[in-house]
Amino acid sequence: MSQALSKSAPRSAKPRASPEAKAKPRGKAGSKAALAAPAPARSKTPNEVRLIGGQLRRSKLPVADKPGLRPTPDRVRETLFNWLGAEMSGWRCLDAFAGSGALGFEAASRGAAEVLLLERDAGLVQSLRASQQRLSVASLRVEACDALVWMARCAPARFELVLLDPPFDADLLPRALALAAPLLVEGGLVYAEAPAALSAPELPAGLAVFKHGRAGSVHYHLLRRSSSTPSD
Repeated sequence: MSQALSKSAPRSAKPRASPEAKAKPRGKAGSKAALAAPAPARSKTPNEVRLIGGQLRRSKLPVADKPGLRPTPDRVRETLFNWLGAEMSGWRCLDAFAGSGALGFEAASRGAAEVLLLERDAGLVQSLRASQQRLSVASLRVEACDALVWMARCAPARFELVLLDPPFDADLLPRALALAAPLLVEGGLVYAEAPAALSAPELPAGLAVFKHGRAGSVHYHLLRRSSSTPSD
């Protein structure tokens, strides 16, 4: 506006903008700037996770950049192990789709007697074994295999806890739940993550939802085995 005024125009003719007006974008330039503002960055998979409890608390595990790999967030792991209890001495645990190993290592950190991690990706298997050696976790073992095939061949009533966090886009959870149920001792537990809440009709006989929570688009469940679960 000042460029449109003649030099002879009295100074009083030039309006003075208020601080509020100065702070706001004016005209088309302001509108374009608002439209061109970058959208919030999408969350990315972290390159490491930190264990949150037990003897290995604050230890770090690497997270590879692989499709479908979705480490369980700290807040969800904290809730899960609050449900399970801080002390897991004597527990036998199966982490069937280990990935980063965060869930299995958390169980080992809390004193589980045996933790078996199943993973079929060769690179992830190597990383998990390297972490096991680096952290000197004697109770933890990594098996390179297909989790569904391994569970189908496993003896029944083998574990107190089975951890299931398969890739969501692979639709593996229904079959994994059916195979996991017979592997539990009476009163044993299955932890399962899914893109939607699990309902009773979706669960194999003998498994029932004991606890349920949600973090963003992820639903996490603790399922309990009852005496009606098939043993073979």
